[in-house]
Amino acid sequence: MDGIIKPTPNVYRVTTHAAIREIPACDWNRLTSPDTPFLRHEFLAAMEDHECVGEKLGWLPMHLALRDENERLLGAAPCYLKSNSYGEFVFDWSWADAYHRHGLSYYPKLVIASPYTPATGPRILTEQGTARAQHACALIQGAARVAERLGVSSAHCLFNTDEEASLLESQGFMRRVGCQFHWDNRGYENFDQMLDTFTSAKRKQIKRERRRVTEAGLRLRRVRGDDVTEEEWDRFHRLYCDTFDKRGGLPTLTLPFFQAIAQDMGENLLLVLAYQENRIVAAAFNLAGRHSLYGRHWGCAEDFHSLHFEACYYQGLEYCIEQGLNRFEPGAQGEHKISRGFLPTRTWSGHWVADPRFRAAIARFLEQDTRGMDEYLAAMQTHSPYRAPA
Repeated sequence: MDGIIKPTPNVYRVTTHAAIREIPACDWNRLTSPDTPFLRHEFLAAMEDHECVGEKLGWLPMHLALRDENERLLGAAPCYLKSNSYGEFVFDWSWADAYHRHGLSYYPKLVIASPYTPATGPRILTEQGTARAQHACALIQGAARVAERLGVSSAHCLFNTDEEASLLESQGFMRRVGCQFHWDNRGYENFDQMLDTFTSAKRKQIKRERRRVTEAGLRLRRVRGDDVTEEEWDRFHRLYCDTFDKRGGLPTLTLPFFQAIAQDMGENLLLVLAYQENRIVAAAFNLAGRHSLYGRHWGCAEDFHSLHFEACYYQGLEYCIEQGLNRFEPGAQGEHKISRGFLPTRTWSGHWVADPRFRAAIARFLEQDTRGMDEYLAAMQTHSPYRAPA
């Protein structure tokens, strides 16, 4: 579907696109940050090409593009018409239930997000320059007007930046606060130097966990995406699917998707492989930006004590220190990450609700939820494994 919206000022127009390939890759990538590989044209196109999104999975592409009178792309947003809330990691099932109890439909809704990727970064993609905020606001206005024209219940922008959260609020979106656990590089030269900043008990715990992996006869290997073999991708994908099967979930990312992004953006992928003798028994998949690492998926054939911590956290931390990366986001939720160096960090999302009655009710909920989240973040911070400054 291609619809034209004219937000203020009228020199801009917003179009919707049912496939990201309707927007040239060079134009889209010009707007993205080198630190957010999950927003690259190649990443999103591979999802569409290889059946990771679509009507069957409840992620119907409806990407937004902002252009000027000369048809130059000034802004864009990865946008989807959603018929469920799966793969979003900003939980609104209680909102959907409230709509249902009042005889109304919450779905479909409009979602600006990178599918299945709870990683912080710009979602309202715009050119750098003095008009950046103006272009972002025009695009946000366009998103709301698309939602109005479609008659959907709501529009949501997930895991946006703090700056974008303010812009979204200025255009009538309500801010929601979330929490993840992230690691920041304090200029460590090696992993042991980082451990020296931990309390004695937490330092011993991590050393013991790493020792248990070695004592189990396991060997870890980090491989950049374009160096992973077809056999290794196949093995990783089987482990990835097994993880979802064990938990009753749906493994939405297909093997051809991983193979495609390995070919097109392999420098942005990091696979951690765990071997027992010559057999791969576990694997962790990460996305690597210019300054940040994003832990995404994991699978293990057998239970090995502490292997999850080694493959998903410690190997990534070592990689960040070696490569001089500033930040490691190991994924959604998980209070157990705190003792391993990942501290509570605010995340943001923006929400536009069409029905004024539900908008008022959700606004009241978010006000209470923000207070509760602030208290939770403060409580979690008290469990920091780092020694207090002398």
